[in-house]
Amino acid sequence: MEAARDGRQGLDRALNDPFDLIILDLMLPQKSGIDVCRDLRQNGLAVPILMLTARSQTVDKVLGLKIGADDYVTKPFDMLELLARVEALLRRAPSTPASLGTVHQIGPIRVDLRRTQVWRDRQLVALSAREFQLLRYFIEHRGATLSRSELLEQVWGYGSTTGTRTVDVHVAGLRQKLESDPKQPRLILTVLGLGYKFAG
Repeated sequence: MEAARDGRQGLDRALNDPFDLIILDLMLPQKSGIDVCRDLRQNGLAVPILMLTARSQTVDKVLGLKIGADDYVTKPFDMLELLARVEALLRRAPSTPASLGTVHQIGPIRVDLRRTQVWRDRQLVALSAREFQLLRYFIEHRGATLSRSELLEQVWGYGSTTGTRTVDVHVAGLRQKLESDPKQPRLILTVLGLGYKFAG
């Protein structure tokens, strides 16, 4: 576990060193946690981010989630709750299998699984942690037809009986960011009645 004394140092270290998870305080000196989170996502870093805030207003929590934070804890908090949130985020972001390369070139798309970064036409693509986890699962199972229930269970940790369209929403988001023509995708294909297939 490592710590930074202010937002600027934290941003620099997060962009240059690989981390499994980042905990950001909303009220950091020099650069706020909101600004750090936004800059990390704009630089294509998809590592899970947990936001700490002393504020109870819903608007601060919503803003943090909208710019890319994956979860938040309001101060003061119980340390057991913080650890539980950290463990939950790490469970949803499994480590890359040793047999799978860490860098993948798929046409104009380059995916670095270790650094959790994605480029398209040499431009960094800002993915949320969940979008990156979904993309990684697709890459790990390329060519296989994956049902929505499997994706919900493996990427989100939900039971297969959970009724939700969240997979479709995240697939649509990935297509918008990665496909040259999201309306006629060539990378993430829909298998009617079954789910999705990664054809990269």
